[in-house]
Amino acid sequence: MDPLFDVSNEVILVTGASQGLGRQFARVLAARGAAIVLAARQIDKLQSLEQEIKDSGGRAVAVRMDVTDLGSMAAALDQAEAALGPITVLINNAGVATEKLAIDTSEADWDKVIGANLKGAYFLATEVARRMIARQQGGNIVNIASVLGQSVLKFVSPYAISKAGIIQATKAMALELASSRIRVNALAPGYIDTDINRDLWSTPAGEKLLKSIPQRRVGHESDLDGAILLLASNASRYMTGSVVTVDGGFLLG
Repeated sequence: MDPLFDVSNEVILVTGASQGLGRQFARVLAARGAAIVLAARQIDKLQSLEQEIKDSGGRAVAVRMDVTDLGSMAAALDQAEAALGPITVLINNAGVATEKLAIDTSEADWDKVIGANLKGAYFLATEVARRMIARQQGGNIVNIASVLGQSVLKFVSPYAISKAGIIQATKAMALELASSRIRVNALAPGYIDTDINRDLWSTPAGEKLLKSIPQRRVGHESDLDGAILLLASNASRYMTGSVVTVDGGFLLG
């Protein structure tokens, strides 16, 4: 293993680890020796991944965490630290989306998306940062943003707004936390093929979207492996407040 990308001494919390990108991030980081805290609202969906990591010789613990509930966050962090030790890296990945025009978006829709994607991510990052500061050992926070935080499409305005907010939160926290040796960066994926959107790519709308990507393909979950290893490891030790975009050139279109 290249020591530059070594995470074997890290305790990494991955939120939204029950599916999609969170699950992939957890697998990749665990395979490279990190101890992984798997967090999601439905802990039963995490237990198979916890066992998979342990069966491969890794270290993992599944904890229930609802990022819209600050009390749930604190309890989950306490449980994780008791099991694996202090969190050294946070992968702030949990999020939701709705598909409606802005004029059809209800207050409940707005609160659901902003509450999980922006408010929840912000307050989890600050809670983790407080604990890192108390230990005086530094740390690393990776917020999962999106190309839709830098661009827009129809039907997803609350999501795009939440991800734009995450990018600004990343920069603001990076500035404030640098003196405590805590780095804060963001990963902005483009369109990635997951269980949630897999049926889209064979539809006329999906085919049209693919044509807008210069590489003319949707990304695979593994296309983010290098970026997440960069940001989670000491290879990014002189990066903070950065946004790493992995989108097949989508933003160039």
